[in-house]
Amino acid sequence: MSGVITDILRRYGDDPEQLGRRLMPQVYDVLLGMARGQMAGERRRITLQPTALVHEAYLRLAGNRSWQNRRHFFGACGEAMRRVLIEAARRRGRVKRGGERQPVTPGGLAQPGGTPDEELLALDEALVDLEALAPRKALVVKLRYFAGLSIDETAAALEVSPATVKLDWSFAKAWLHRRLGRSVSAGCGDRR
Repeated sequence: MSGVITDILRRYGDDPEQLGRRLMPQVYDVLLGMARGQMAGERRRITLQPTALVHEAYLRLAGNRSWQNRRHFFGACGEAMRRVLIEAARRRGRVKRGGERQPVTPGGLAQPGGTPDEELLALDEALVDLEALAPRKALVVKLRYFAGLSIDETAAALEVSPATVKLDWSFAKAWLHRRLGRSVSAGCGDRR
């Protein structure tokens, strides 16, 4: 499938209508699986359905026709899904706190162990820093944690070995745990 997707991206990259028409049937099931994996732990907080997450992410990507290959495309999809979820968390936070007004804690620091939305936003900020340090490891987190891919699915999307993904995932979890003071693996379940 990797070669087919890369071929479609190269062949129809300058024609958004043809690109969408040819690419979506090839990737829809994979994207839906990514969305379902991400949404599994989010059901209590998010009214968005996996199909809506796929469509929203794909619409955000529709203007971009510069994907070089399958890895680049699925990385962009994982990032788009992450952005959709982060923006939803920010909107819920604004509504919950009375619009744009933000409460200030003593000393101006956020309370540890905040709401799941606050934890998601803290993870997002830490992930930006990890991306500057180790881009592929950050991409592994996006695909594993935010898109819900297994080790093997992540390896296929990134076109690396499962062993490389396991090493990157272990490093990223340890780095994020140190940075955030908690584990990030809960959103991925025990999928291999």
